[in-house]
Amino acid sequence: MTIPVFLTIDTELMWRHHIDGLDCATLYGRSLEPAGVGISYQLEMLRRHHLKACFFVDPMPAVAFGLEPTRHVVDAILNAGQEVQLHLHPNWAGARADDHGERHARFELVDYALDEQRDLISGAVDLLAAAGAPRPIAFRAGSYGANDDTLRALAELGFAYDSSHNGAEPDSAISLPATQIAPVLHKGLIEVPVTLIEDRPGAYRNFQICALSAGEMRAAFGHALGENHAAVTIVSHGFELANRAGTRPNAVHVRRFETLCALLEECAGSLPTVHFADRPTLRLGQSDTPLAPNALRTRWRQAEQLWSNMVEERAA
Repeated sequence: MTIPVFLTIDTELMWRHHIDGLDCATLYGRSLEPAGVGISYQLEMLRRHHLKACFFVDPMPAVAFGLEPTRHVVDAILNAGQEVQLHLHPNWAGARADDHGERHARFELVDYALDEQRDLISGAVDLLAAAGAPRPIAFRAGSYGANDDTLRALAELGFAYDSSHNGAEPDSAISLPATQIAPVLHKGLIEVPVTLIEDRPGAYRNFQICALSAGEMRAAFGHALGENHAAVTIVSHGFELANRAGTRPNAVHVRRFETLCALLEECAGSLPTVHFADRPTLRLGQSDTPLAPNALRTRWRQAEQLWSNMVEERAA
């Protein structure tokens, strides 16, 4: 039996660069095309390895900067044969282009009432459509900051999937167990949680390029296959393969992404990558459990992270 893999890439303009007062072109470049390892590079790697990915695109910066940056990235994703679904950081709803982040709306969807969330999501759908994307059927909240009202609002608006539940993140407030990693019908739609591994007893890390070593990724795939999991959901970002300043590649993260793509191509028969728009058949409500801790894997990743933080994250 095959296990569908949702390879997801959150695609957004970065608030910290806006606070720094970067002009729109530089803000776009460092958020979405940083140091030659942004969206274009990721799309090329996906093409090379015959993989599908979902780009969760946040259109809300159009409030401050207009639709052109969003339209440009949507066109690139769709022309590469990948899918665009909806991402939303609500703080951009109050932003202005030249205010260094002084004006903003509340930062997390969980800070809004149900009606307010519905209005924000509906407005973001309209912006994404205006940027040339098909009507989205899947959603991920910025910073995973969703709750059950978010899911109710999404269901009312016709969404089929949410992928905001992340038991490793404190802002994830959906009423599911932290260790829920299998897709489940919840509040009117299918919740597709981010896959976790157990870092140490009772502590979890999400399956993300900047969070797991290549060895941990390989072990997580082996665990999913061995336990016949219902799905694997992976997270990355358009900016994640560069340093935080967006000025040079982070070689640790680039190597992990390239290894991930090679692994997924190698395992395509048993771990096929899928789009939400494919509406793949999902085994709902399984009791899948995260990969158990392993001290050696953890120590290796910690050594990688130390190198990444001390060397790879330096500004150019």
